[in-house]
Amino acid sequence: MSQLTIVDLAKRLGLSKSTVSRAFRDNVDINPATKARILAMAEEIGFSPNVYASSLKANKSLTIAIIIPEFGNKFFSQAIKGIEAVARSKGYHTLIYVTDHQVQNEASIVRSLANGRVDGVIISASGEGKDHSHLQLLAERGIPVMFFDRAYDDWKGGYITGNDFDSAYLATKHLINNACKRIAYLAINPNVSIGKVRKDGYEKALQEAEMPIRPELILDTVNDAEQNMKDIAGLIEQEKPDAIFASVERLAISSIRVAKRHAIRIPEDLKIICFSCLDIADLIDPALSVVKQPAYEMGELVTKYLLDKMEDPTNDKFANSVYLNSQLIFQKSSLR
Repeated sequence: MSQLTIVDLAKRLGLSKSTVSRAFRDNVDINPATKARILAMAEEIGFSPNVYASSLKANKSLTIAIIIPEFGNKFFSQAIKGIEAVARSKGYHTLIYVTDHQVQNEASIVRSLANGRVDGVIISASGEGKDHSHLQLLAERGIPVMFFDRAYDDWKGGYITGNDFDSAYLATKHLINNACKRIAYLAINPNVSIGKVRKDGYEKALQEAEMPIRPELILDTVNDAEQNMKDIAGLIEQEKPDAIFASVERLAISSIRVAKRHAIRIPEDLKIICFSCLDIADLIDPALSVVKQPAYEMGELVTKYLLDKMEDPTNDKFANSVYLNSQLIFQKSSLR
């Protein structure tokens, strides 16, 4: 049996080829009822449009690249779901690249993409570094870029992120209101990107409560679990914090493991709260207090912005950052 074409589908429906084509391109200038009828018939007879051929004619790959620092993080898995949902609804495929938090890996990936393999790029910054000239290469090739969650200080455009400063401020204030006096802040690179923004919110809450900012309670550690647990154990032993505010989920989990190994009771001896997208935070013993980020919504919005940027790259809205609200969920790990 020969492959069905859009002409065959149009004949079955008694419609013009251009009308049927508009239904698959998601054009607004088609009656919704007609579009539904076309899509229903296409499904019934097993027809799908040749999007590859159409994209070649339009000089598009219909592909979006997603560049993220890591996979082993619930935040990024949820963000990718949001990105793919919007991309798929508009006929785009996605390619996912992981940089392992290394800006040189990000640069290598970007250079490989600059040959026109993709129509746009969505990035969550991998690391600070000093040289971000690889991003200029995408601009020179006319490939739109949108950042989400974290961007570089020298990035000139806006990006989509959470209200990390306000959330960190409120999380720290919560610990203060629960009688905590020595609140440690744990981060990976606390002076850059989201680590810095969250640290600023933490420090504002301390200053407002007229509590000293103690550098010895600010821990700069690493992703590796074995090493960060050693660092956290050393901090607890030397500085005796009564609370830990972890800027990322893995540091809260490491803190809980250290506490269990050293017979430190949570929350009686040590209260813990962290940024997290864990769906099972309430199943941890004790239930973990979290700043829950809108990862899926962030993924959706950054993709909508990228698609808009492809159509109108000079729109002023792309110069402004968008801050989505996180949800603070206070559970047993941080309560008196």
